[in-house]
Amino acid sequence: MEQQFEGVRGADTLDIASVREDFPFFAAQDTAYLDNSATSLCPECVIRTVSEHYLREKASPFRGLYPLSVQITEAYEAARETVRGFINAPEAAEVIFTRNASESLNLIAYSLGSHILRPGDEVLVGITEHHSNMLPWRMAAERTGAKVRYLLCEPDGTYREETLREALNGRTKILAITHCSNVFGRVNDLRRFAELCHANGTLIVADGAQSVPHMPVDVQELGVDFLVFSGHKMLTPMGIGVLWGRRALLEEMPPFLTGGEMIDAVTTDEIWWAPLPQKFEAGTVNTGGALALAEAIRYLGRVGFDRIQKREADLTRMLVEGILDTPHVRLIGSQDPAEHHGIAAFTVEGVHPHDISAIMSDGGVCIRAGHHCAQPLHQHLGIPSSSRASVMFYNTEEEIGRFLTVLRSIRGAMGYAE
Repeated sequence: MEQQFEGVRGADTLDIASVREDFPFFAAQDTAYLDNSATSLCPECVIRTVSEHYLREKASPFRGLYPLSVQITEAYEAARETVRGFINAPEAAEVIFTRNASESLNLIAYSLGSHILRPGDEVLVGITEHHSNMLPWRMAAERTGAKVRYLLCEPDGTYREETLREALNGRTKILAITHCSNVFGRVNDLRRFAELCHANGTLIVADGAQSVPHMPVDVQELGVDFLVFSGHKMLTPMGIGVLWGRRALLEEMPPFLTGGEMIDAVTTDEIWWAPLPQKFEAGTVNTGGALALAEAIRYLGRVGFDRIQKREADLTRMLVEGILDTPHVRLIGSQDPAEHHGIAAFTVEGVHPHDISAIMSDGGVCIRAGHHCAQPLHQHLGIPSSSRASVMFYNTEEEIGRFLTVLRSIRGAMGYAE
C-alpha cells in the first residue's frame, strides 16, 4: 500500500486516555457510544479543520481567479490526492467526491448501468448488502430491462466460492458486494471475488463503508473495479463520501448530475463534458467536507492502523464473548470474535430490538435497532430485525462492560423470570 500509516501513540498499543482526549464528545457525554457502524465520532483536529475553513477561508473553488479561490481549489485537490494515497488509487482523477457511499453507489448504478446493461443482462447482488448497494441496482435493472439476482450467504455470513462460481454466467455484467458486512462484521475476500468475476467478464462494485475506516484498503491489491466509502463513518462530519473507479470505466460512463463545473463547454446545441474527476462533481463542491476527510486520514495515520486493528480486535473479543455468555441472547453470524471486525448483531429471546435499544439508552448505552438497512438479509436469516453494537478504537473496556451489564438485565426488565 503506497500510503504509510505509522502511529505515534506508543510502541504497540494505544494510550486510550490520550486518544479519548482528542474527541470532545467524551468530555460532553457520559454515554457508551457503541453505534460506530452507523456513524463515528469526530476528533477535535477534524472539527477544527472544518471550523477554520468556514471561519477564515470560505470561497468557491475553481470559479475565481483571486488568491482565496485559487487557494481553496488547491486545498480541495490536495485532499483528493490524500484520498488517492490512502486507498492507493493509481491516480487522483479516479477519486470522485460525493455526499456519502449511498450517492456513490447510485452514481455507479445509474451511469454504469445505463452504459453497459441491456435487456436480459444480470446484476448479481450479495444478500448481505446494505440497501444502498441493492436498491440502485434494482432501479437500474428496471430502466434497462436487466435482472437482479441475489448471491446467498451461509448462516455465518460467508460466501462460498462454489456458490459464486455457480451464480456467474455469460449474462452477469456486475457483482455488487460489500467488503465488510454491517450485520455480520465479516470481511469478504474481494481479491478472490474480483478474480472470479473478471475471468467471467463481470465487473465488481465494492462497498467499503465498513472496512475503509478500520483497516488498510488498497484498491489495486483488491482488484475491484469500483470502491465506495463514507466520511462520516471514519471520523468526519456528514456530507462527504468517495467513489473510486478505474479510469477507463469512468471515462466511458455518462454524468450522473449535470450543472456547473462538470462541463468544458455548452452551446444551445452541444455539450462537451469536463474531464475526470469534474465530470462527476456537478455544482459547488463540499470543500469543507473534503478537507475534513483529508484531516481524518492524517489522524488515522498518526494513530496507526496496526494499533487500531489490534485495539478493535480486543474490544470485539470482549463484546462477542460477553454476548455468547449471556443466556437467551443469540449472536448473529460466526461464534469466532475474529470474524466480526467490530460489529456484533444479536437478538434477545422474547424482546423486540426497539425495546432492547430503549433499555440500553436508559442505561447510558447507544446501540442500533432494526434491520440496519439490510432487510432482505434479515428475511434470509429468518428474523425480522436485530440489535447491533459496534466499536471503534476509541471505545473502552468499561463501555463494553456497561453494555453487557445492561444486556443481562433486559429480560428481567421486560418481566421474564430467569
